[in-house]
Amino acid sequence: MERIRSYNRISDLLKSEDLGNEVSQDSDFTINRLEEVHPKPIKSPTFRANYYSFVLLRKGNTSYSIDNRTFPTKERTLYFTNPGHLKSFHIKETSYGFLITVSENFLKEHIHRDVFEEFSFLLTEIVPPCYLDEERFEELCAVAEQIMAEKQKETLLNHKIVSSFFLVFLLKLKEYLLKDRGFKMEYDRDSEIVNRFKKDLEKHFRKLLGDFRGQKEIPQVQYFSMQQQLNPSYFSTVIKTKTGRTANQWIQEKILSEAKALLSHSTNPVKEIAYGLGFQEATHFSKFFKKHVGKSPISYRKDP
Repeated sequence: MERIRSYNRISDLLKSEDLGNEVSQDSDFTINRLEEVHPKPIKSPTFRANYYSFVLLRKGNTSYSIDNRTFPTKERTLYFTNPGHLKSFHIKETSYGFLITVSENFLKEHIHRDVFEEFSFLLTEIVPPCYLDEERFEELCAVAEQIMAEKQKETLLNHKIVSSFFLVFLLKLKEYLLKDRGFKMEYDRDSEIVNRFKKDLEKHFRKLLGDFRGQKEIPQVQYFSMQQQLNPSYFSTVIKTKTGRTANQWIQEKILSEAKALLSHSTNPVKEIAYGLGFQEATHFSKFFKKHVGKSPISYRKDP
């Protein structure tokens, strides 16, 4: 069986799989024109992307798959995919528009620490494409053009300006999705348990890291199943079936995501970070981190 590769950056995906022109990536946020990234028809293998992708397709014959579902696109298509799923895409002719990728760390650092409270649609398991009218599509493209123009500048406030325009993009996207019947049906029907789990996971870690008093411990799967009054076994099956990852893997990846952010963007001692994430001993945290990341917390802090 062919091994499915995972990628943390779009630049790594394009280079490793030879899927188009290489893109410059010096941050957790990229924006490129589709026709420049994929100038000719191409079909990708199945892969996992550990970042968000937002696509504005002005015109072109393409399709994309998430897990076992395939979606066609047409003129003025808007769609996005979130981290973790099995994905592939097929560009049957040169397509025009914009491709934006962004990491969870960027969203939390540059948009808002509690970004998933404001933009809960980002937690939706699978979002079908939206086919926009010309006015709405051009409005989003205008914002994308502004982001691209600012991204190419090397100014003191470059990151803040780019993130501000991207915040506008997300607000517009939220506005469109809330009016889209297909999205609302998908959100309400297929993703309720998964969405609630992701929200509870996010909420738990915000509380965990924000409360410096009392006993702390790493959350268990049973805790999250109880939040929805579900049998732990059934809850675990739903999460695994719908996302391809176990609930425990989601918890572990959340711990790692928060740990990386704290190590990169704070001066807190490793012992304090370990305790804040629910570890009783810093040595246990260090072993856990090194097992999954390949380097110790101290090494990661020096060279992420």
